[in-house]
Amino acid sequence: MESQVVHPNPEDEFVTDERCAILECWNALGDSDVSIARARVAPGTTTQLHSLDVDERYLVIEGKGIARIGRLTAEGVGPGDVVVIPAGVPQQITNAGDNDLVFYCVCSPRFSPDAYRSLE
Repeated sequence: MESQVVHPNPEDEFVTDERCAILECWNALGDSDVSIARARVAPGTTTQLHSLDVDERYLVIEGKGIARIGRLTAEGVGPGDVVVIPAGVPQQITNAGDNDLVFYCVCSPRFSPDAYRSLE
């Protein structure tokens, strides 16, 4: 891996079947240790119940939501909160505010589409 500064292009954001928009910020074949994506969930929307075959952390940067992670009690989240989701644990998040809920998804090892499991 080389030292670099990456500037994700906001126009590369795409809408997923998971009911959120994703901007891949860092997901390089040469860096199998981690990937970083920005997720955006519209007001009143709940993402699809799913699990991943990788460990994931959400870092909330805007808005407020309700995270449902495995057997934990659903809990409110907001800017600065980190949600830790081990591989294989069911997860979903609801935007409980009036503006977009925005958070970074940090996956290790790096996320690939075949790691996604819909539970709906």
